[in-house]
Amino acid sequence: MPYARRARTRARARTPLPAALAVVVPAALLPLALPAAPAHAEERTVSGGRLDWGIKSSFQSYVTGPIAQGRWTLTGGAATAGESQFRFHSAKGGYDPDTGSFDAGFSGGVHFTGHRKNGSNALDLTISRPTVRISGKGSGTSGTSGTLYADIRSRAKSTGKFSSAAQVPLASLNLSGVNMRGGSGPITLTRVPATLTSEGAKSFAGYYEAGTRLDPVSLSADVRSPATPEKKDKKEKKEREEKEKESGKKPAKGAEGGRIEDAAVDWGVRRTFREYVTGPIAKGEWKLSGGAKDGGALFRFPRGKGEYDAKKGTLDADFSGAVRFEGEHLGLTLSALSVTVKDGEGTLSADVTAKGRTEKGRPLVTFAAKEGDLKPEKGLIALTETPATLTEEGSKAFAGMYAKGAKMDPLSLAVALDDKAELPALPDLGSGSTSGDGTSERRPEKPARTENAADSSDSSAVPYVATGAGAAVLLAAGVAFAVVRKRRAASPSTTD
Repeated sequence: MPYARRARTRARARTPLPAALAVVVPAALLPLALPAAPAHAEERTVSGGRLDWGIKSSFQSYVTGPIAQGRWTLTGGAATAGESQFRFHSAKGGYDPDTGSFDAGFSGGVHFTGHRKNGSNALDLTISRPTVRISGKGSGTSGTSGTLYADIRSRAKSTGKFSSAAQVPLASLNLSGVNMRGGSGPITLTRVPATLTSEGAKSFAGYYEAGTRLDPVSLSADVRSPATPEKKDKKEKKEREEKEKESGKKPAKGAEGGRIEDAAVDWGVRRTFREYVTGPIAKGEWKLSGGAKDGGALFRFPRGKGEYDAKKGTLDADFSGAVRFEGEHLGLTLSALSVTVKDGEGTLSADVTAKGRTEKGRPLVTFAAKEGDLKPEKGLIALTETPATLTEEGSKAFAGMYAKGAKMDPLSLAVALDDKAELPALPDLGSGSTSGDGTSERRPEKPARTENAADSSDSSAVPYVATGAGAAVLLAAGVAFAVVRKRRAASPSTTD
């Protein structure tokens, strides 16, 4: 949420600000008291959500710069978000509204390499599975402390030996002024200041000393009452069953193929294209509609219908959903996606809309799909992260931004031939990221600004926690300083 909007929002906190602080806080920003949480509220389950963290933007620039001449790659479904931020997904954990304690682990990782010499990288660091733990002590905002843990695999600068450690306390989180108690809905923390711990400094292969400021941390996590079981989206399955009853058709079963019961294709188009769209050049966004869903590093196009023939090794499926990319001098919509497989090669096609014109069924990318790849197991055909190559028609769809043969994001395909077969789960970004059959948008996440903000990563940032419908914006001494950092420009030519 932009700073101006947060500053206009009346803060809601469970306890009033101390009198001394209330004197210096403008009257318009005085918090309103939230209703007290029920006595001895049961601990709630954290299920679904995302964490956005650039780790340290200057380290990213160093790794990819002229000295280290390296790169970073994403693992485990991690994605990029905005500029110089990595997005980790599928939060799982617990939250106690009485004490404010919070524990959520996220999936995905980032692998940094650089200083390559004699076939190996002197700089080799992987940070994965970040976990945020906040110790709420039930005493308002004064007793709140937080730590970000992560799995670390790094190569020592001095010896060149690798070491691995699980859930290392990597960063201390400054949560002063944040009241974590009493939440009943999604927990949101925005731009929480983070500093490197002594253990983190060791795991960071000695590139930084303890106490070094890291990039601020933002997260959003869904919480569920223990009395309410986790809801799975059964709407689509129910609709299929109802249609089957109406048509009188029975589900196709067996390895020979036949009618497809359900299917989904997952494709992120191209990571650097997404970064270009939301970066400082295009200054744009993307919107999902028609049931398409956002998985962070990819888009899911669901409700596949079509036919599969095991003997011929062919598959033909059409999917629902659309994605529209918008920005300066940019307007591109991909809809009505389809996948065909024949003679060991697959093609993903789509209706392409640009400059007010729509060209239907344009082949965008091709991928290998050998006979063995289409062999169903327990009624499910699955191709996972299959390399995809841009076609000549696809190059035209992107206005020549990428040449024919360019590597695009890998493609995953899941086809259920049995009504009991379940499609693989999509990375869970939590509520607010997708809206099912409605529209979903991702806007570029720009740093908040104030008149007194310094152009430095050493500026302090004021986080806020939003729980349920209420959002508590807590300002220290009546002045909010936001981090404004120089970001590296992302362009379509950025190395993958």
